Amino acid sequence: MATIKLTDRQEEIIRLVKENQPMTSEKIAASLNLTRAALRPDLAILTMTGILDARPKVGYIYSNKPSYSLVYDYIRKISVEEIMSKPVVVQEDTSIYDAILHLFLNDVGTLFVENNDALVGAISRKDFLKIAMGGTDMHKVPVGIIMTRMPNIVFVDPKDTAYFAAKKIIDHEVDSLPVVEKFINEGKELFKIVGKVSKTNITKIFVKLGENG
Repeated sequence: MATIKLTDRQEEIIRLVKENQPMTSEKIAASLNLTRAALRPDLAILTMTGILDARPKVGYIYSNKPSYSLVYDYIRKISVEEIMSKPVVVQEDTSIYDAILHLFLNDVGTLFVENNDALVGAISRKDFLKIAMGGTDMHKVPVGIIMTRMPNIVFVDPKDTAYFAAKKIIDHEVDSLPVVEKFINEGKELFKIVGKVSKTNITKIFVKLGENG
């Protein structure tokens, strides 16, 4: 199981609470010569991770829960379909010029390419930059010429976990992943794109956790 790296101050807060529990935030702040506002982020982390338990009108107590946490368990239960967003898709015969317009008008890092409703490729900003510097006639050349083709595209299923998607994004150093569902056409297994998961989608999980904390 993963463990959470605590700061020296967070370790000191745990020690104080263990020795003096229950302990109010005012007492903890006074013991560390801090304001309650300065202490709030540390207490939020320690309670979210299950190390401390906050008791209304009583104070904080040490909970003996493992530090890999309620947050860790929560993140591993979120599915891709809960956080995915709408992908920006172009057809394989779309010109590079028109595809670049789609990229910037939609403010995304990756375009996904379809042919007959099946995902066939992906193009990143880096791909467009390379071709723009190479002197290619972008009005005439289709994106199918420069895209990364299936099966060399990393993708996820709607039922995969957000944790699994985040790990794939990091491992493969990509901006976003297509979310796909399998279908059969003329005996071939193909993939229909139904969404995307990006670094932004993953970050929003932590923003939501902070708002609920």
